[in-house]
Amino acid sequence: MPIMPAVKIAFVSGNREKLPDGVVPLGILYVMASTPDRHEKKLIDLCFERSPEEALQDQLRAWQPDLVAIGMRNIQNNDYSGISDNVDYYRGLVSAVRDASDAPVVVGGSGFSVMPAELMPRLGADFGISGEGEGAFPKLVEALEAGGSGDAALAEIGSLHRLREGSVESNPVDRNFLDMNEIPVPDRRLADSRYYERYAIESIQTKRGCPLLCNYCTYPIIEGRVGRAREPGAVVDEMFACLEQQPDIRHFFIVDSVFNLPRTHAKNVCRELIARDWQIPWTCYANPLGFDQEMAELAKQAGCAGMEIGSDSGVDAVLKRLRKGFTTDEIRRIHELCKSAGIPDCHTFILGTAGETLDDVKQTLDFAVELDPFSAILMMWVDDFEALDPALRAERMKLRDDIKALLLERKEQYPYWSIPPLAINFDARLFQRLRRHGMHGPLWQFVRLGDLND
Repeated sequence: MPIMPAVKIAFVSGNREKLPDGVVPLGILYVMASTPDRHEKKLIDLCFERSPEEALQDQLRAWQPDLVAIGMRNIQNNDYSGISDNVDYYRGLVSAVRDASDAPVVVGGSGFSVMPAELMPRLGADFGISGEGEGAFPKLVEALEAGGSGDAALAEIGSLHRLREGSVESNPVDRNFLDMNEIPVPDRRLADSRYYERYAIESIQTKRGCPLLCNYCTYPIIEGRVGRAREPGAVVDEMFACLEQQPDIRHFFIVDSVFNLPRTHAKNVCRELIARDWQIPWTCYANPLGFDQEMAELAKQAGCAGMEIGSDSGVDAVLKRLRKGFTTDEIRRIHELCKSAGIPDCHTFILGTAGETLDDVKQTLDFAVELDPFSAILMMWVDDFEALDPALRAERMKLRDDIKALLLERKEQYPYWSIPPLAINFDARLFQRLRRHGMHGPLWQFVRLGDLND
């Protein structure tokens, strides 16, 4: 249908994951803030809906938007076993839109950005935007406003994908990354109040882009490798503004791919927090590379309550194959620096990566026990089994089963660790008990408190 100014745009946050926390849809709020205010904008958040497709249709029929934008935060299933269930869910959302509205559908978000060409035909949307949407989405709206005369403009939008008669047409990737200091700040007042009432945690981004070369990571695909940092003062301004907009916030999570790289930027953010007497605890992702004593001490003074470290393996050969850029000695060093500064450290290990043997997995578990971090999260590598030849598929499936059996056999050695694929220290009832006792933030910090049954 023709789209005329001002456009009524329904922004749909499809994410329903609430383990360990319901996550404020920061990405779609950024895109909303970057869309000109002359348009009518409405956020439809499905996180807390019992029947998401029905709830979506009810709001679309009542509001009658001209364009529907669906944010796809992730593609991974909740049990970390694959992507099929989650992709089917988002395809169902697109179908629900079709049944309730004639409006074109555009899909974007970090999950979509990982594999846009593959997802477009599976989802059935009219358009897709991969990577940063704050620049591309307003251009798409403008082109659609122009109707047929906007076809040339569509061809100029970087990272835009179109589905035509079952075929995907993808524009070249936009290499002109956005200046983080020029992107409008999201309005948290638009977010569902239940995020704050139930979880009391907020996300903040201090930069985008990751120059690291880890061979499995999707951050460079989503954000690019070019680092773009925000002014530390602007970051802290936004954090204080969040508290004014949502007074129930009790914790912040810095969602940068790695907070402590580059070091100068991270240290300056910490210095700004210290100078302005910041009081709310926060956690972040950290990397052993470039981590030093000053970073640990500044983070602690600035209110850091914990760091999540992507250590991945306790075997140097595996770390080299994963192109992590650090060794087990550097993992030990960041642990000791965090411990000496009084910062709880949680190390994530990925078991069963490509080329890894069961002996490698055993060595990693032994290393983690010897390291004795405050906490650890044990993940299992997820293969796309359908893409493997039968012999390799059988081999990889056997390794996965062997790893599960090993974890069950050894779980008593690490009672404070989380193993999401086996729902060990990672289940809704545990998290509910912790929150009833006033715990906020990443809940691995509190498992050591023991049994909190009422």
